[in-house]
Amino acid sequence: MPMKRLLIDGETLTIRDVYEVACCDRPVGIAPAAVKKVEKCRRFVDKLLTQDKPIYGINTGFGILSEVAIPKDHLDELQINLIRSHAIGIGDPFDRATVRAIMLLRANVLAKGFSGVRLSTLEHLVEFLNKDIVPYIPQKGSVGASGDLAPLSHLALALCGEGYCLGDDMKPVDTAEVLKKKKVAPIALKAKEGLALINGTQVMTAVGALTVERLSGLTKLADIALALTVDAMLGTDRAFDDKVNRVRAHPGQFEVSRNVRALLAGSTIRESHRCCTKVQDSYSLRCAPQVHGAVRDALQHAAEVLTTEINSSTDNPLIFPDEKETISAGNFHGEPVALVMDYLTAAASELGNISERRIEQLVNPAFSPAPAFLVKDKGLNSGFMIAQVAAASLVSESKSLSFPASVDSIPTSAGKEDHVSMGTISARKCALVTENTACVIALEVLAACQALDFRKPLKTGSALQAVYKKVRSAVPFLEHDSFLHPLFAKVRGMEKDLVAAAEKVAGPLA
Repeated sequence: MPMKRLLIDGETLTIRDVYEVACCDRPVGIAPAAVKKVEKCRRFVDKLLTQDKPIYGINTGFGILSEVAIPKDHLDELQINLIRSHAIGIGDPFDRATVRAIMLLRANVLAKGFSGVRLSTLEHLVEFLNKDIVPYIPQKGSVGASGDLAPLSHLALALCGEGYCLGDDMKPVDTAEVLKKKKVAPIALKAKEGLALINGTQVMTAVGALTVERLSGLTKLADIALALTVDAMLGTDRAFDDKVNRVRAHPGQFEVSRNVRALLAGSTIRESHRCCTKVQDSYSLRCAPQVHGAVRDALQHAAEVLTTEINSSTDNPLIFPDEKETISAGNFHGEPVALVMDYLTAAASELGNISERRIEQLVNPAFSPAPAFLVKDKGLNSGFMIAQVAAASLVSESKSLSFPASVDSIPTSAGKEDHVSMGTISARKCALVTENTACVIALEVLAACQALDFRKPLKTGSALQAVYKKVRSAVPFLEHDSFLHPLFAKVRGMEKDLVAAAEKVAGPLA
């Protein structure tokens, strides 16, 4: 069933909206109120063009060249020159979903009515989205102020019919050929429009928004993996009691504890050792509500900051038609996004870190009631020995990626731009760490299901049993050593299915 068209207005876009346009091809339109604001702002810009007053980016050069006056008959040329010279991104391109998110966010900024573009320019950007024309945007080359200049210039260049678009094989395709095939005419930029298309934080914010959406789903699977391991390790559910949470009332801690209690409900494994002599579980089990919960709280904070940024005007100069003013300021600086993405990178890394520790608990006979490395005939078989090593490698890589990019700054533009955010690096690192963590959690699910087989005939809770059956529908119990990579890949590809299986029994997880 086709999704309802999203009307952008510069004010109400959500992270979920971004995901649906980027990943689900939701169609986009422009809200009538935004149309009026854009047209009003452009009329003011056109009026300014009749005057001789120097206005940054409209009739002057850029950066350190802002003192250079540009003759009126070269103002349009100034804009396309800006785009061509700034389109020098480096490295592999962003994938289709990320580029679509970038385009949507840039369109939403223009729809606020403070950038001074023509309505036809905004409509052209929306047309690219709806006709699935995806510019080729290299991932590297932005320092996060004056926004994401290099990558956004690749986007703007494609709107002008130049540069490259993204092919099906992630290779560059000549934009002119793509526009001809799609029957779309290139746009000719007018005064202010080139700068309005590239001055802003939409690349780092798009990567951040999609990563928040990705990590939000992953937190549920992390709780499922945790609960599976608790039962497989003959752990206790006492550490998840709400009385514990009430005396340290962080919201995420409550959510994790409630999820785990719902997942473990009805476990005959738990009942079999309720009165045993074991006093405490390891921290990776007992402190999981505090760690998983802190990740959720970090995620909530990041979502709030990014939602604000998504609906903010990050242009320079800003055009205020009601006040008849133009103001050259610094809304393009990516520090709010940079700081929160560095924070979220550390949080995502910690989610993988504690998961790997639970894998170690599962495979180590010093801790686990199951056979060493979760396999019979140890020595002859190595079982999950290297699965834990692979998880350790991913976690170590994530730790190395968790050094904050935002604490670095290299002056650019001959010292005019003397403090920058490096926010796009922060966002890209967070996306990489999140995928590493997803792999570690999948390994934990795989190992925990193997460990549960050694608890038979006892069974885990009904919701977890549904997860276990879903895993076993694709991955058998390992009686002896097998090629593990394809088995891991199957679990890795079942993330949404595993959450759905648990929620079908336990109800919606927090």
